[in-house]
Amino acid sequence: MPKKIALIFAGGTGSRMGNQGVPKQFLILRGKPIIVHTIEYFQKNPNIDEVIVCCVEEGIGYLKTQIEKFHLTKVSTVIPGGTSGQDSIYRLLVEARTHNDADSIVLIHDGVRPFINQHVINKNIASVEEFGTAITCTNCYETIITSPDGIKVNSIPYRKETYAAQAPQSFILGEILDAHEQMRKINPTYENIVDSCTLYHVLGKPVHMIEGNKGNIKVTYPEDFYSIQALFDYRDSQEIFGVNGNDEYFTSKN
Repeated sequence: MPKKIALIFAGGTGSRMGNQGVPKQFLILRGKPIIVHTIEYFQKNPNIDEVIVCCVEEGIGYLKTQIEKFHLTKVSTVIPGGTSGQDSIYRLLVEARTHNDADSIVLIHDGVRPFINQHVINKNIASVEEFGTAITCTNCYETIITSPDGIKVNSIPYRKETYAAQAPQSFILGEILDAHEQMRKINPTYENIVDSCTLYHVLGKPVHMIEGNKGNIKVTYPEDFYSIQALFDYRDSQEIFGVNGNDEYFTSKN
């Protein structure tokens, strides 16, 4: 049976947080760095066999101490991040391939998306097993506008046909690594390749969507951090009062 490996990338410095001292993945939330909350979901999932993490090089020592402190035993390796998000992912894929078979399933996830859930992780794995890919998405509730110059409206897609791609984005290890190798030959800096879904699409490879949970936001700006805090408070209140956690922020529809 193919291994299931979570690849967690957190190589950013958090410049858009307006924070010059601590990278956003190391901001403390509920007594733990954000990245620890993220890794814990994969640590607790019985289908995940291994976790590999990349982060800013100067933060590797600190992260390793946190991994030990919170008993994140599935983390096998922590490696330095690359020059961009996609370069970091490529490094993770190369590291995974050094000791795993090409048919392993990899779940690529942002270290600063600490509110994923087990249902979404399992749906990613099932989708890759059936279709070879899984792109976690949610419906867009606001009108989406395209505008090359940021001044004039170019087009307005039908809202019911628009989705926001999140994470995890999951693939067969050998296939996604080969896609990166192809892209690096024609576009070595990954210009305009914002995620793995975009990479596959540009290369003409089909991708399969699965529905994610709305609360799985990426901590990029200060308001995102406070939103995550509020979501943790809301989830805790549900648990205290015995409310089933079936809100779309915490689970996804079947």
